[in-house]
Amino acid sequence: MTDHCCNNYTRSRLLRSAAAQAGQGLPSIEPGMPVPAGTGLTRRGFIAGAAGLALAVYAAGKTPLPLFEDGIAKAAQSDRVLVSIFLDGGADALSLLAPVGHSRYHELRPVLALNAGDGTPFSEDGSLHWHPSASALAQLHSEGKVTVFPAVGYDDANQSHFTSRHFWEVGELDTDTRTGWMGRYLDLVGSNDNPLQGLSLSNSLAPSLATREKPVAAVEGITDYNLWSRTSEPVEDEMFKSFKRMGSMKSQSPALDESRRAIRSTNIIRETLSSFDEFVSPVTYPEARLATQLSGLAALLGAGMPLHCVSVTADGAYDTHSAQVEEFDGAIKATCDSILAFQRDLEARGLQDRVLIQVWSEFGRRPEENGSAGTDHGAAGVAFLIGSRAKGQMVGEFPGLTSLDPDDNLRHTSDFRAMYCSLLEQWFGQEAAPIIPGASKFARPVLLK
Repeated sequence: MTDHCCNNYTRSRLLRSAAAQAGQGLPSIEPGMPVPAGTGLTRRGFIAGAAGLALAVYAAGKTPLPLFEDGIAKAAQSDRVLVSIFLDGGADALSLLAPVGHSRYHELRPVLALNAGDGTPFSEDGSLHWHPSASALAQLHSEGKVTVFPAVGYDDANQSHFTSRHFWEVGELDTDTRTGWMGRYLDLVGSNDNPLQGLSLSNSLAPSLATREKPVAAVEGITDYNLWSRTSEPVEDEMFKSFKRMGSMKSQSPALDESRRAIRSTNIIRETLSSFDEFVSPVTYPEARLATQLSGLAALLGAGMPLHCVSVTADGAYDTHSAQVEEFDGAIKATCDSILAFQRDLEARGLQDRVLIQVWSEFGRRPEENGSAGTDHGAAGVAFLIGSRAKGQMVGEFPGLTSLDPDDNLRHTSDFRAMYCSLLEQWFGQEAAPIIPGASKFARPVLLK
């Protein structure tokens, strides 16, 4: 993918990778670029606020909850869960929902345009067609389980991958914010003893989950468990036993208490997930990285793990400045097929009313293709809410291609912060004002049935 993407995108990915290494500092960045949420912390604060960040976890299955307090275990059976899936690099909305019925479409995209007979017509606006590789998403939409935002964004859209993604992650247009929008929610309602309440399925902390105080976890995936150490059996076993005892000790020192809380949270993850061996999904998943992560996530939910907010990055990368068809088609098919399988898995387990999926990208692409069979950075993009409780009605209309913004980009007809306000209030039952700055100025779209 790096052959076809812009340098700014590559630098952004390197910076975010480096940001996950607590206490090692950050590489130099371009002036004005925001630091990712969750990185402006001391080593002690970073470890306490993101317990388990250094774990390499690959686990799943079914197990009771002996390591969690009774209150947390009880809450795990009823809490609603939001799974946020990121399309990395700026996914092309005009390919995913192609405006085949608009007169300028083929003029702007003589190479990349779909033909009028390609893909499934979008039932809420017949001028749009689902991309053929997104047929799994079209199927869920036909079942009333997909709410589509066909042109979502914000005023004066920033076309930097790094900055625009930061705005989406923190829930405001402020480059100085250091906590994520889901992280601030968990700070308000979360537990001090449940590091799985915010789960980043990555080897680094998802900035949207960056909290100020409450523990969250970052783990690579869920198929096999391993906590790396320099020791081996039987020394390793004794080391982890000491690790557990240390986490349960009390202290008069607030600093030591914080460190021991982080140790306890990490040990909760280690002991809980190490008991997960192999698991059997009730449905068949496609061969894709996202599918592996989502199948394990469904197994964790089926086992009653106290998850609340989950972040994961989809297959592929979408910074398609050239050779877009080669990059886009396979990536979006793997993502949509994985989501369909995950939804069917939730339904088979009876969890469909507890889980809502959000799919987003930092921006859309420019309506006019470039000279390299690709598209450049745009403004308004596409987002989805998926699940049995999703209302299944489009939020904001498609703005058309005859009246573009001053940069010749697609105009937005809904704001991503309004989506967040509705998710907080309608899904989680939490007032948005303490979490989303300026929440009062956003009309709340109805997102749930």
